[in-house]
Amino acid sequence: MSTEQYSLDRLLGNSAQFSSRIFDFLPKEAKKWAEGLGWNERRYVLSLCHLLCAATPEQQAQFLNEYTADGLVTRLLEDRDTKQKVDRYLQLYRIDTQLTESVLRKYIRQFYIHCAQDLRRQPTEYLEAAIELMGNTEEINNSFNYILGFELLKMLFQMSWKQHERLCSIQSNQEDFFYTYIKPIQHAHTLNGIVVPKDKKKFFAKRDYFVQIPNIRGKKLTELVMATFAAEVAIHFGFTIIRHANALRFNYDFVCELDPEDIFRA
Repeated sequence: MSTEQYSLDRLLGNSAQFSSRIFDFLPKEAKKWAEGLGWNERRYVLSLCHLLCAATPEQQAQFLNEYTADGLVTRLLEDRDTKQKVDRYLQLYRIDTQLTESVLRKYIRQFYIHCAQDLRRQPTEYLEAAIELMGNTEEINNSFNYILGFELLKMLFQMSWKQHERLCSIQSNQEDFFYTYIKPIQHAHTLNGIVVPKDKKKFFAKRDYFVQIPNIRGKKLTELVMATFAAEVAIHFGFTIIRHANALRFNYDFVCELDPEDIFRA
């Protein structure tokens, strides 16, 4: 047998083994369904697989949203306990977002897009996340973690640097909180001309930009958060708060109320 023929036979043998292993990864019901398909139905499945593999991450995200959104929204609404926990935390942090069906649908689509745009993830990972999200109760909880974490990141983006300083001062791990959340946000503020620190060493100059409330809302705010943080950061942020009541210490009057001398500078 020639070397070329041996290599080909070995490749084909490995391919056959890999093919059988693919089916082993499927749930029993899915494996039984896939093996029972007729020729035409198998062609349809293969065509869909080909289109998904050839599509850009953004196109995959849009397809996944359109294909799965209704069922996922229903599952999120059915998980009343977790939804109520997230609602309570949103109220605690004075965030006005209501977890209506339309808001949940928006967040499902945003989750897919966020993962697709995140260059720190492999392009195929969010497709795997979508499959897990459809069939795993734990992943449904992850959706709520993402929503809560993202809403909190939006809140931090809309704070002044003085408010950031006050918020950091009441955290149990101030340094970790600053470098994980605050420093990236302040860098994004500066990079996008939202807060422009000038003459940092001069006290009165610092007062002007340090108390400035960033004027960012809506789509721009969402895009900034997505560009600054990976989806995993939002998920972890929400998870730590839902799991530990004091993970984010917050006192609205201390953190957010303006001092009288700051009112005319803000």
